Amino acid sequence: MNDLTQGHVGRLIFRFTIPILLGNIFQQLYQIIDSIIVGHYLGKEALAAVGASFPIIFLVLSFTIGIAMAGTVIVSQYFGAKDYDGVKRSIDTLNIFLVVAAVVIATLSIIFSESIFKLMRLPGEIIPPAQSFFNVMMLGTVFSFGFNGTTAVLRGMGDSKTPLYFLITSTLINIILDVIFIVGFRWGIASVAWATVISQGCAFGALILYLNKRHAIIKFNPSDIRFDKNIFIKSLKIGLPVGLQQTFVALGMMALMVIVNSFGTNVIAAYAVAWRIDSFASMPGMNLAIALSAFVGQNMGAQRADRVMTGLKATLLMAGTVALLMSIVAYGWGDYMMRLFTNDAEVIAIGHQYLKIVGMFYLAFNFMFVIGSVMRGAGDTFIPMLISLFSLWIVRLPLAFILSKHFNEIGIWWSIPIGWIIGTLLSYAYYKMGRWKNKVIVKRKEIVLEP
Repeated sequence: MNDLTQGHVGRLIFRFTIPILLGNIFQQLYQIIDSIIVGHYLGKEALAAVGASFPIIFLVLSFTIGIAMAGTVIVSQYFGAKDYDGVKRSIDTLNIFLVVAAVVIATLSIIFSESIFKLMRLPGEIIPPAQSFFNVMMLGTVFSFGFNGTTAVLRGMGDSKTPLYFLITSTLINIILDVIFIVGFRWGIASVAWATVISQGCAFGALILYLNKRHAIIKFNPSDIRFDKNIFIKSLKIGLPVGLQQTFVALGMMALMVIVNSFGTNVIAAYAVAWRIDSFASMPGMNLAIALSAFVGQNMGAQRADRVMTGLKATLLMAGTVALLMSIVAYGWGDYMMRLFTNDAEVIAIGHQYLKIVGMFYLAFNFMFVIGSVMRGAGDTFIPMLISLFSLWIVRLPLAFILSKHFNEIGIWWSIPIGWIIGTLLSYAYYKMGRWKNKVIVKRKEIVLEP
């Protein structure tokens, strides 16, 4: 565990970010390899089916993601205040919630999956493979929630290295199973999802065994687990806005997918691949934002608000540098990256077009996330939620619909960076107001409790 309230700010955030970034690179890597194998061995219809599934997967998981993020904030603030009993109670409460939520969400998602795909106006030939992939992914919800929840707790306590090792293990297992199931056995699209579920289950099980032996605070003991109503209420106060934000963002992604779906299989497949590349390019900025959020949480819990401004400046500098490099790569070599996933010339051309437009604005995306993470780390999530929803539902989606009528899919691509720019400006304006400084939920104790 790492105390982020002491030491050189820039180095702390950088060192804390690196394991998170490497972990997410491996996580994105196996998703990219999934898409590469699917595109070359199962065809563009299967590639489109996988791409169409992810906005729905994000939707059904989004509310719980918000509560888990709130758990991270609370854990980091208790840890910064040196209240280790509060840390333990926060972890127990989060675990109970995640298990119950996983079972409920998985059951409802599988029951209504076909209706959801039809509602999205997905072409009829893509619905069966999309449903097959989606249903299997939902069976692994308990593993996904468990692993991501435990990872969030570790990051809140300043440990970003441990999750990396298990993410690498999960990635390697997933890649090996992909090759065996699809290239070797020639099984269909459901096997791609099974490879992911099995790898997540192995990683989560191994992580629990490791933590039970190495970390007394995080040790998972079903007979000793406690649900703390007050902590859960605090989690809801922070997590409800984040969860609603994630839910409406997911709904926005689905709405955008509906507009994309109206242009046919080639555009759907191109968007699915370009979005994968886009996600990979934006990952460093998002990871820096995660690190900054934990940094802010610990320092606000320790009443070290003076370090927050320094942390923001250092993080913006790092995120901005990476964003510019990613923009150059996406604009100049986007077509080569598209060819990794498919040999279809039209799909490649459409995807490269997306990357040339959207890739020029990674700086705005990174700044939006980094600035917003300061407020979230302090426990102020309501206004950032409104800003996110405004930039998506009032700016991006109406623009996507209107511009697509005049410029086809190019209009959709331009709506994305315009939404980012508006979100960045609004986030910065709210940050300058300073109201988030009064939202800290944990006060440092006079007596330090030993773990």
